[in-house]
Amino acid sequence: MSEINRREFIAAVTTAATGTLGASCAMDTNAMADDSLGLSPIDAHVHVWTPDTDTYPLAEGYDKQSMKPASFTPAELFAACKPYSVDRIVLIQMSFYQYDNRYMIDTMKKHPGVFGGVAIVDSSRPDVAIRMSQLAEHGVRGFRLYANEKNTSGWATNDGINAMWRAGADRNLAMCLLTDPESLPAIHQQCERFPDTKVVIDHFARIGMTGTVNQKQLDQLKALSKFKNLYVKTSAFYALGNKRPPHTELAPMIRQLRDAFGADRLMWASDCPFQLDNGNTYQSSIELIRDRIEFLNAAEKRSILQTTAEKLFFS
Repeated sequence: MSEINRREFIAAVTTAATGTLGASCAMDTNAMADDSLGLSPIDAHVHVWTPDTDTYPLAEGYDKQSMKPASFTPAELFAACKPYSVDRIVLIQMSFYQYDNRYMIDTMKKHPGVFGGVAIVDSSRPDVAIRMSQLAEHGVRGFRLYANEKNTSGWATNDGINAMWRAGADRNLAMCLLTDPESLPAIHQQCERFPDTKVVIDHFARIGMTGTVNQKQLDQLKALSKFKNLYVKTSAFYALGNKRPPHTELAPMIRQLRDAFGADRLMWASDCPFQLDNGNTYQSSIELIRDRIEFLNAAEKRSILQTTAEKLFFS
């Protein structure tokens, strides 16, 4: 299962974050939690990694130059998110660890109740469903698939992928798709085959990465709302539209998705550490949903910022 140009995605919208991470993580003195909404926000998409590559070696094809920034540990994450009352986070297995989920699992064990997890497994293994169950015992509630056009074109006849989707339905585990707009028709077909499997679309399916939102692509994403087990992450604002704060140009897309899916099938996420570069901040990410979008009422904000992710990844 090949990676979906993860490096190209990051390179297209960021420079190496090493020099700017410290400043981005500094607590803004104006960053105050908005208790009026009764929120306990959950960041539904964060990657962590450690510079300790002896204990946690990188997968073949990666080296320390691949790690940009060189470190993003839980402590560095907490420095970014806790000023905004974000105390629960969904960890997404980082690509350069590939199928070795140990660092993510060990992080979850060290901070019980704080982290949910989305793992990566080898779909070509005959025991892939068993492996999913084993990881679920450690709190993993989703499995990442690189759903680019090349990969999704073969899903209908891919025994391993289909075993994962069946196991997802049987064990209440989500298929979490890092996808491009071009793959949405194939995802639609896969959801037709497995309507009982929970599916999460990452980062608006990366619609808007070119700088503008393509309405045809957005309509294809909205068409997936017919599948009641499908959810969308409103995330990775740094990579979409103007790619800089305050990110309000993304509000019309969020409104259309709210109208199509309902707020209870949308969830906010930062995609840290990549949100912490090129003038983008954690504050600007959470504020877009919490403070800047007037058409969302308090209950809808609570769904997007907390309860959607809660029911998927912390139950």
